[in-house]
Amino acid sequence: MRLYASAFTRVSLSLRRTPPRCLPLQPFRQSSHAALANTKETTDTKEPTRPPFTVNSLRALYEKKEPVTMLTAHDAPSALAADLAGIDLILVGDSLAMVALGLEGTSEVALDTMLLYCRSVSRVVKSSFIVGDLPFGSYGVTQEQGVESAIRMIKEGRAHGIKLEGGAELAPTMASISRTGIPVFAHIGLTPQREHALGGFKPQGKSAANAVKIFHDALAAQKAGAVAVVLEAVPAEIAREITQRLRIPTIGIGAGSGCSGQVLVQNDMAGNFPPGRHIPKFVKQYGNVWKETESAIKSFREEVKNQQFPEYRHTYAMKSEELEKFKRIMDGIEGEPMQMER
Repeated sequence: MRLYASAFTRVSLSLRRTPPRCLPLQPFRQSSHAALANTKETTDTKEPTRPPFTVNSLRALYEKKEPVTMLTAHDAPSALAADLAGIDLILVGDSLAMVALGLEGTSEVALDTMLLYCRSVSRVVKSSFIVGDLPFGSYGVTQEQGVESAIRMIKEGRAHGIKLEGGAELAPTMASISRTGIPVFAHIGLTPQREHALGGFKPQGKSAANAVKIFHDALAAQKAGAVAVVLEAVPAEIAREITQRLRIPTIGIGAGSGCSGQVLVQNDMAGNFPPGRHIPKFVKQYGNVWKETESAIKSFREEVKNQQFPEYRHTYAMKSEELEKFKRIMDGIEGEPMQMER
């Protein structure tokens, strides 16, 4: 104890004699990898300079008939890519059940899981409007359940609005959520969460009666305060007619070019899936991320096996005198070096 007290006294006196320099605070790095949220501006990837996209921005595009862009994202990399590319709306869709979690359908994903992925998206997005998808079982029991789930999506998931599947039958829930100040995006037509009730992933609105029902669903969503309606797998002529009759934007996915905007699943349009995976008819593939990723992984494996990686430039330097000092110390330590079998 006396030794520690003496050392403390010496340090204290030293600090009194020599005022410490004020050094700039440096961010504490938890690991050797920088967070994606701290991505620096480069020639190819620039930090978004556009203002945040809001419901007012959505309305402005709708009124001047400029198409709205929506794309899914389920983690920080996919969200950052969409945001930097200038996408208006980022949907943290329950399709992540299949494209990220390997599940068979969207009905298997839970609200807590959606909140986790929504937070990862919100950490990096600076401009795009984030829409959190309410998963199956989180809003259809009572209006109160729907409001509570929507509030969690905003407070815990840090989304800016929510999407839910359903039309006239869920209009009261949409209205209740809207009254809390949360923007609601309705999803009608083909509703994947109800695939079993629909008899599978089948296009909707192909009969006159069913098409009229979809219109009434859209109208009910509009009256309930929805800011937009997603139309999935609906004949183009029907979607166009509905769009022309509504006073809010429609966002199509497999519903033709007559909608106010378009949405796709990012994994599908970027080609981030293995060969042979079924892709819906309405998907246009703009890239082949899977092929590029597989090629990079194979190159890594080959270079490791052939001892081409890592090169010297991938290692950290040590002063020569320290290295010699280390060798002298090791020479005095008993034990034979382990020989690796080849």
